[in-house]
Order: sequence, then C-alpha cells, then structure tokens
Amino acid sequence: MPLARKRQICLADTPYYHCVSRCVRRAFLCGEDKLTGKSYEHRRQWVEDRLLFLTTVFAIEVCAYAVMSNHTHVVLHVNSAKVKNWSGKEIAQRWHKLHKGTLLSQKLTSKEAPVFTEAELITLQSTLAVYRSRLTDISWFMRELNEPIARQANQEDNCTGHFWEGRFKSQALLDEHALTACMVYVDLNPIRAKMASTPESSKHTSVRRRIHDFKKGYQPSTLLPFVGNPIQPQPPGLMFDLIDYLKLVDLSGRIIVPNKRGAIDMNDSPILQRLGSDEQMWQDMFLTFETTFSVAAGQSGTLKRYKRKRRQKSSIC
Repeated sequence: MPLARKRQICLADTPYYHCVSRCVRRAFLCGEDKLTGKSYEHRRQWVEDRLLFLTTVFAIEVCAYAVMSNHTHVVLHVNSAKVKNWSGKEIAQRWHKLHKGTLLSQKLTSKEAPVFTEAELITLQSTLAVYRSRLTDISWFMRELNEPIARQANQEDNCTGHFWEGRFKSQALLDEHALTACMVYVDLNPIRAKMASTPESSKHTSVRRRIHDFKKGYQPSTLLPFVGNPIQPQPPGLMFDLIDYLKLVDLSGRIIVPNKRGAIDMNDSPILQRLGSDEQMWQDMFLTFETTFSVAAGQSGTLKRYKRKRRQKSSIC
C-alpha cells in the first residue's frame, strides 16, 4: 500500500525533494512513437516552460530537472521563509496566475482601494491562509505542473482519460550528499538514456540551462543558484560551487553503468575546455562581480557583442 503523501513530505526533516511523474499511455510524453512515426518532441518544451513558470508563483524552487520521453524528474526546494514575507495581496496575485480565486481575493488585487466589511475580512483572511499554504505545497506544485500538460496532450491526441500515473513519486533528500547525488542523477538522465552525448547537448535539462547561462557569466533566475560555502550570509542557494558541480556531472557521466545505455565518451575533453571557459576566469568574475562590471556583465566576447548592439541601437535612435 502506498505511503500517504503527508508522511513522505515533511519539511521538518528536509526542504529538498526529488519528484518523478510518469506517463501511463503507450503514446510518449515526448520523443517519437516508432510504431506510428509521430513525433511528440515539442511537448518537452511544454513541460519545461510550465515548470519554470511555476517558480515565479510558488515559494518552491527548482534545483534540477530533466524531461524524458515518458517521465519527468524535478528536484525541488521548499522555501518556507520566503512565503512568510509575502503580503496578503501578493499571495492573491500569485494565486491568480493559476486560478481566478474568489470575488474577495479579486477585490483585494483590484486597482481601486478595496473596502471590506468585518465578515468579508474574516473570510478573506481564511482564503489567503489556504493560498499561502498551497504555495509551499509540493503536491499542489506537481498538480499545477502536470494537469495543464495532460489537458494539452489529450486535446492534441483527441482522447480523454488519465495521462499521468495517479501519484507522482517523491524522495526526501536529507543531506547535501543526497541532494548532490540526486541532482547529478537527474541531469545525467538523457545521457544514460543515450538521448545526448554530453551535458551541454542534453536538451530540456537544468544542467544545459545552467551551462548556457554560465557561458554568459551568470546563473539562471528560474533555478536555485549555487552560492558556494560562504562565510558571510548570502541569499539562499545550493551550498557548493557551480564549477565543482559541472565537473562532478562531467566526471560522473563518464562512468559506465551496466544497466544504462549511455555515458560521456572517455576521450572527450573536460567540460570547461569544451565550453571554452576557464576556472580562474569564472572565479574572478564571481568574486569581483560588482567591481568588475557596471551596466552589463559577461565574458569578453559576450560583452563585445553587447557593446556592438548598443552602438547600433544608438545610431538608430
């Protein structure tokens, strides 16, 4: 008998969880159906876009993700402290990105200054408490991720019924070692499935998104950032270095796993060389960010292209 969700997810134990959703139909979530020749590859973007959109609504942050042919992996961090700082109006505004809310919550977020009776205030506060709780609830996060994808897929397939398995699988990640191992496992999924040969070529994964922005000199705003292990207080983030993580993914991907089809070619150069980057350059950029850059930040080539575009725009204006 499956364990009740409230017994699987307990924020007192850990705010980090690995969640997996699987498709129930023979027709793939993504990829190509070899029997019919029909491609569902575009659905990967549906999932990735929806997942990253939800990070702008919930107080739940994404550490890692991978969109596979018939299932998705996400590693989530519940930021309970963040939601406590949101006003009632912000709570309502965020919830309205997903649902219409109630007449009272709509009134609260209207442009005109709202006036409530005492009874309305009591009802509104009760409603906002429910919304506030849902915005840190992994079950609600996964529901808001999966249900719209299922509706889109059913409409495209011209059918009805379940698209996902009834329950998503969740694993509590109780320490930094478990978190790191799980993130690496998720980011390497396309390589193990022989869908990609390197992390930077594995589409619709968090590692590819991180690498894309790493080459530009910053970290993606839609993913929980790497902040290292600072002595001074820092914004919340993953307590290890991005460089170290990319190296770990690259090294782990070269290990041959007997029951998996793919691995990174042992003859491939190290990941930083493949990215045309340099560890010291990144460290210099990271440690002296505010003093190194003014209105724009990036590697030399990126900054040159930015300056050329700025000059072109100035000549047009």
